[in-house]
Amino acid sequence: MSDLFSPIQLGGTQLNNRIIMAPLTRSRASAGHMPNQLMATYYAQRATAGLIISEATMITQGNSAFVNEPGIYNQAQISAWKTVTDAVHAQEGKIYLQIWHGGRAAHSVLNDGQQPVAPSAIAIDDVIHTPQGKLPYEVPRALETSEISMVVYAFRQAAHNAMLAGFDGVEIHGANGYLIDQFLRSSSNTREDQYGGSVENRARLLLEVIDAVSDEIGSTKVGLRLSPLNSFNSMQDDDPLGLLTFVSKELDTRNLAYFHVMRADFYDKQHGDTLTTVRAHFHGNLIANMGYTESEATTAIQNNRVDAIAFGTDFISNPDLPQRFARDIALAPADPNTFYLGGEEGYIDYPAAS
Repeated sequence: MSDLFSPIQLGGTQLNNRIIMAPLTRSRASAGHMPNQLMATYYAQRATAGLIISEATMITQGNSAFVNEPGIYNQAQISAWKTVTDAVHAQEGKIYLQIWHGGRAAHSVLNDGQQPVAPSAIAIDDVIHTPQGKLPYEVPRALETSEISMVVYAFRQAAHNAMLAGFDGVEIHGANGYLIDQFLRSSSNTREDQYGGSVENRARLLLEVIDAVSDEIGSTKVGLRLSPLNSFNSMQDDDPLGLLTFVSKELDTRNLAYFHVMRADFYDKQHGDTLTTVRAHFHGNLIANMGYTESEATTAIQNNRVDAIAFGTDFISNPDLPQRFARDIALAPADPNTFYLGGEEGYIDYPAAS
C-alpha cells in the first residue's frame, strides 16, 4: 500500500516521495523579473520534496500580475534559472517550472503602461498590490482571435526555455483566475468565436497550449494545474464539474506527467467533489492540493483517491517538511506578513528541525 513516502513515477520523472511542494508566489525576483541566488537558496533548502513546483513564472513580457515575480522569456532569465535548478539538483531534488500568463490579473502599472488582456473585457472585482499602493483591477482588452496563437506560442517557447534552464519539466498554470482559467470559466469568458460559448470552445486554448508544450518537450514532462471551484480573482462557472469532466476526459488521452487539482474554493462559494470527478475520467497521476494535513494526505493516498499531495504554506516555514512528517516533528508556523516582503526574512531563515 502506498503512502506519502512511497516513490512514484510522474511521467519522465522518478520521485523519492509523494510530498510535493506547491507553487508559491514569493515576490523575490530581481529587477527585470530575474531569478537570483536568494531564490536558489530557497528552493535548494526544500529539495527533499518529492517534487518542487516553482512559483508562477511569466512566459512573456507585459503580463506581470505581482511585484517581483520571475520570467522565462529571455536568455538572461534562462541563465539565472539554471543557477536555481543546479542548486536543487545538487541536493538530489526535482523541480518543475510553472509557466503562466496573468491575463486580466495583470495591471498597466506593473507593465510599463501596457493594458492587460483577457478573453473578454471583464475586470476582476478587487484591488491589486502595486508599487503605487492598492489599485482597482483594470478592464482588460479582449484578445483578438488572431492573437491567441501567439499566446500558445509563448507557452511553447517558455517550455523550451525551461528545458534550457535545467528544469525536469513544466507545469502549465490553468488555475486561480489567470489567463487560461479566464478562458475556461463562464464568468470571465463571454466570447462568441471558437474560444467561447460551449465547454469545448472555452477549453480550446488550454488544450492547444497543452498540445504545443507537449510537442515541444514531450508530454511526460508536462503537468497541468486547475482550480475548478476556486472563486479567487472573481471566478465562477455555470457548471464547474461539467467543465472538469470534459477537461479530464481530454487529458486522459494526452499522457501527461500529472494533473494537479485544487480540490476546493478559497472562499467556499462553489462546491463539488472534484477529485471523484477527475478519478472517474482521468487515469493518470493525480496530485491534490488545499488544506491537507499529513494524516489526511496519507489516507487519501492509501485509499487511491489521489497519487500525491501538494503542500503550500507548510513548505514556507518548514523547508524540511518530509523529514518532519517522517519523524513526527511539530510544524513551524508561517508568518503571512513576510510572504511577499522581499529579502531573506520569512524566506530562507526558517530553520530545519534539529
